[in-house]
Amino acid sequence: MNKLGLLGKNISYSFSKTYFKKKFEDEKIDNTTYENFDIDSINLLPSIIKNTQGLKGLNVTIPYKEQVIPFLDKLNKKASAIGAVNTIKITKKGKLVGYNTDCYGFKKSLKPALKSQHKKALILGTGGASKAIAYSLKELDIAYSYVSRKASKGIDFTYRTLSEDIVKEHQIIINCTPLGTFPNLSDCPDIPYKGITKNHILFDLIYNPKETLFLKKGKSSGAKTINGLNMLKFQAEKAWSIWNL
Repeated sequence: MNKLGLLGKNISYSFSKTYFKKKFEDEKIDNTTYENFDIDSINLLPSIIKNTQGLKGLNVTIPYKEQVIPFLDKLNKKASAIGAVNTIKITKKGKLVGYNTDCYGFKKSLKPALKSQHKKALILGTGGASKAIAYSLKELDIAYSYVSRKASKGIDFTYRTLSEDIVKEHQIIINCTPLGTFPNLSDCPDIPYKGITKNHILFDLIYNPKETLFLKKGKSSGAKTINGLNMLKFQAEKAWSIWNL
């Protein structure tokens, strides 16, 4: 029996296990299972690899997309350029190869909504997922700025310095933070929502709930809103194709 799984922390809410279970049922794939590896420390990864018979690959989620890299034998070019991994393939020789399929999923989700005015983006958050988003925006020739709680190298704005005018100027806003994830439905990034217009796209990587408070606030200003569900599906299918190369 082939085994696949999701590596993360506090991931009981995760959609991946449900998604792959349904995929296996629908496509009558009866030689593969998918399970959650919910761990408190990335240092537990080698024991998972050693003790899980038939393990062929893993998805990686918060907070391990960057922390996992030192445990891998190789990164493909895109994952190396991004500096974050969300998919691991375990080769027949037992080597761990890191990939990033978040960038594929994000681009495929965002592209149908893009219009001529969408030239500048704000990326809220600086974790592993935000790196894939930045890479994708660069590929789409969209300028981007990072927003974080604290000022540091590579951060363009903090939430305190973010003004209504800056928000108006950046007509794509992507939430890469966990703010608003179930069950914390009353949380959202602290940005000047009054600067959002009908020309904006608000993209939230969160998919549970389907509409976060961040997206609700955008919708009330007439913005186009996109949640993370299609991105997740697209990146999952890309991961599946990598595992089956």
